[in-house]
Amino acid sequence: MSTAVVVGSGPNGLAGAIRLAQAGIDVTVVEAYDRPGGGTRTSERTVPGVLHDDCAAFHPTGVASPFFASLGLERHGLRWLWPEIDLAHPLDDGRAGVAARDRELTRRSLGDDADRWDRLFANATGNFEALIAEVFQPVVHVPRHPVVLGRFGIDALQPATWAVRRFQDDPARALFMGVAAHAFGRLDTPLSSSVGLMLTAATHTVGWPVAEGGSESITRALLAELAELGGKVVTGVRVTSLDQLRDLAGGRPDVVLLDTAPAGVLEIVGDTLPARVRRALGRYRYGPAAFKVDIAIEGDIPWTNEECRRAGTLHLGGTAAEIAAIEKETTRGVMAERPFVLLGQQYLADPTRSRGSVNPIYAYAHVPHAYDGDATEAILGQIERFAPGFRERIVAVSTRTPAEFETYNPNWVGGDISAGANTALQIAFRPRPALDPYALGVPGVYLCSSATPPGGGVHGMGGFHAAEAALKRLG
Repeated sequence: MSTAVVVGSGPNGLAGAIRLAQAGIDVTVVEAYDRPGGGTRTSERTVPGVLHDDCAAFHPTGVASPFFASLGLERHGLRWLWPEIDLAHPLDDGRAGVAARDRELTRRSLGDDADRWDRLFANATGNFEALIAEVFQPVVHVPRHPVVLGRFGIDALQPATWAVRRFQDDPARALFMGVAAHAFGRLDTPLSSSVGLMLTAATHTVGWPVAEGGSESITRALLAELAELGGKVVTGVRVTSLDQLRDLAGGRPDVVLLDTAPAGVLEIVGDTLPARVRRALGRYRYGPAAFKVDIAIEGDIPWTNEECRRAGTLHLGGTAAEIAAIEKETTRGVMAERPFVLLGQQYLADPTRSRGSVNPIYAYAHVPHAYDGDATEAILGQIERFAPGFRERIVAVSTRTPAEFETYNPNWVGGDISAGANTALQIAFRPRPALDPYALGVPGVYLCSSATPPGGGVHGMGGFHAAEAALKRLG
């Protein structure tokens, strides 16, 4: 029997391990942390019994993932839950742009821009399954749906600042720009519309669900599937060289999948890498960081806009122009006085996360790479801006700085939870331009993290494609 070792137990690592185990390979997953899961862990960070997602919280890519869908993870207890409104973006004048699977909710919030919004997303939403099949793999491939992909590509190539010019009013402009800001980068550069287009299309088709009981439920389901296939997981072991893997696999493994950032590849594989690959990974760029605040509150957030009180996810940053300016400064290393904040009210869809009337609030701000300041007050201030009286309801607060994010998961270099800057080049070709972006030029060794196509998100497709590349080489 062939053997494989997967380093890292995030969704991509576990997906890769499952695909290899499906092919009859003896798989061992090695995790440095004492709990598997990478970005899909859940903890009691504020009040006992109140559950906070440690990183990944909303899962449009998880419910859309072709590989996850093929596994039937519901057999292992995974249950997706949807809020009434998937996404809201409040403005200072009390209005809010809303995106939901119920298109009428969206249209009502966007007023005269409703038809323009529908036209922008008609191709992506009308052909969502075909589009997912195309974009959830490397850019260099023979498309099965060239017309759908081509039409998406024309819009995706635009800077987000150009895309919002088609709208006449702030709710639509801000709503799109807030979703585009998930790219953690400048929004006035080519391809900066791509993330916004894809995630918004997902909003209108599959929604932005949460996993019942916290994102760790995804990890538990993947672990159960792997165990069913005979795979093993070892925790508390940090891998720093390929030589370590011989003992773990009982000899040199036939396949090694690295669910790590390129920095981890350089540490583990080192001089064994071909010089051209080592140089390319050494030039790989990391992006802005996240500063996270977990909050336990009594009752609900008193949003000025009523629809925000029903939304699972909120983007806080004001107008589209404000957000573009904030992200530009953040990318340049300047901390914004009013940062862009992503906030989650997962308990609205999943009340199992609460304890009595105390509810968990998830929030993080985009801050400069390796930012060493305290963004807590800036984040709380952005929430209070759109929900006066919020501070009075706070029961407890817990923070995680960029440095603490990197300690928690070394893949998040400098607090970059996207595992790489989403520049135009790295959106199209990550971690380097190559026909096989998963191969590292060392026989049997592959990269499978969010630093590979299709990039960030809890979807497991990087792990799946890396495993497919390994299986093809094995014949």
